[in-house]
Amino acid sequence: MLRIGLYSEDQKLQQILSSVLGKDFQVSLESSESGINRLLASGGCDVMILDLDSNHNSLQERIACCRRIVGSRVSSVIMADDALRATAAELVRLGAHSYCRKPPSIRDLKALLHRANESSSARRGSSARSQLMEANSCDQMIGSSLQMQSIYDLVQRVANLNASVLVTGESGTGKELIARAIHNIGSRAGRPFVALCCGAIPETLIEAELFGHEKGAFTGTVGVREGYLEQAGEGTLFLDEIGELSQATQVKLLRVLQQREFSRLGSSRMIPLRARLIFATHADLGELVAQGKFRLDLFYRINVMKITAPPLQERAEDIPQIALHFLRQYSELYQKRVEDIQPGAMALLQSYSWPGNVRELENVIQRAIIVASDDTIREQDLPLNIQSESVVNIGDYQPVNSFERQLRSYKIKLAEAAVRDNQGNKTLAARSLNISRAYLHRLLRLAEQDPLAEHESLDDLETA
Repeated sequence: MLRIGLYSEDQKLQQILSSVLGKDFQVSLESSESGINRLLASGGCDVMILDLDSNHNSLQERIACCRRIVGSRVSSVIMADDALRATAAELVRLGAHSYCRKPPSIRDLKALLHRANESSSARRGSSARSQLMEANSCDQMIGSSLQMQSIYDLVQRVANLNASVLVTGESGTGKELIARAIHNIGSRAGRPFVALCCGAIPETLIEAELFGHEKGAFTGTVGVREGYLEQAGEGTLFLDEIGELSQATQVKLLRVLQQREFSRLGSSRMIPLRARLIFATHADLGELVAQGKFRLDLFYRINVMKITAPPLQERAEDIPQIALHFLRQYSELYQKRVEDIQPGAMALLQSYSWPGNVRELENVIQRAIIVASDDTIREQDLPLNIQSESVVNIGDYQPVNSFERQLRSYKIKLAEAAVRDNQGNKTLAARSLNISRAYLHRLLRLAEQDPLAEHESLDDLETA
C-alpha cells in the first residue's frame, strides 16, 4: 500500500483526509517539522502532502520548511489555497511533483498521489540511464516527466540496433532531438548525422537530393554529386516529414530499404546503403495509408520501432525546466542579464495550452527576455494570448459559477460541436477552431469528467 505523509497543523483537515484516504493509502499525520523529518529519515513515506495555509501565523517558516522537504528524495504534492497559488507554483519549479487547490477534489488528489509516486519510481529506476544519456550529448532532451522517461528508455533500447525508427508527434515537439539522441548514444556516434526535411524540397529535386547524380544525368547538372544517402556514410540519415514524399519517390525509397543499396541518377553502379535511417512525421501515416497517399508496404518498413514525442501540454511538469534552459541560453546569446522567472509567470506558462509546443515556448522565452525590464521575467512580459488563455485553463481554481468557469464550459461546447460537425475527425475539428489537437483533447477530457466528482470537496465529504 502506498505510504502517504500529511504535513499540516489543521486538525480538521488531517481528520478528514485521514478518513477518506485511509481506505486506499497508509496515511501518517505530522504537524511539526521535527516530526516530518523523522518520518522522512525513517523511509516510511512514499509521497508527501504539504499543506500551505495562508492564515498560518508563521507562514514564511512553513514555506521554508516545505522548500527543504521538496529538496528531498520523496515526491511532494503541494496543497494551497488561491492566495498561495504562486508560492505553490514556485515549489513545483523547485522540485515538487504538483500542487492542488485547497480544499481538494478527493478524486484528483488520489490521482496526483499515484502519479507522484510513479514519477518518483521512474526517476529512481532510470537514474543510470539518465546519467548515460547526459554523458552522451543528449542534454538537449529536457524533462523528467513519465512521458519523457518512457522516451529515454526507448531511445536507449534502439540506439545500438540497425532497425528503422519512426518518430511521430506534433510540430515543435522535438522529433529531431530524439533522432539525434538515438544517434549520439549509439555505436554510430561520431559519424555523420544528416537531416533532410522531405517537405522543404521540390518534388522534382527530392530524388537527386536523396540519391545524388552523375554529370549530365538531367538538364542543368554540371558535375557529380553525392546524395544524402551517400553523405550519411555509416552514420544516420534523418528523413523528416516522410509523409510529404510523392508516390514515385516512395517506391524508390522502399526498394532502397529492401535491397540495402541504391544508385545515383544517371548511373547503374549500385552503392551499398551503410547508413541507419530514422524517419519522422507530424501526420497520421495510418490515415494517409487509408487515403491512398502513403504506401502500406513502405509504412510497415519504416514503422519497425515507433517513438511518439508528447505534446508539451501533456507534460506541463517539464515546462519550468525547459523554460529555464531557454532562459539561460538566450540571455547569454542576447547578452542581457535575465536570471529568473517569477512564480506567477511560471504558473501562466504551465497552464497555457501550447499549440506550438516546445518551439513556441522557446519563442515566448526569447521575447520575454527582450521585453523584461530587470533580471526577472514577470507576468506582464508574457504575450497577451498566454495571459488570457491561462485565465480559462485555471478555471478549476475558481468558484463554480464564476465567469471563468462559464467561459471554459462554452469552450468545451464549441469543441464538442466541432467534433460532431467533422464526423468525429478530431484533426479537422481542431483545424476548424484554429487550435491545436492537444488543446482540443484537453477540452474533450474535461467534458468527460463527472461534474459531481469535479466539485467534490472536503466540506462535501464531512457533511456526507
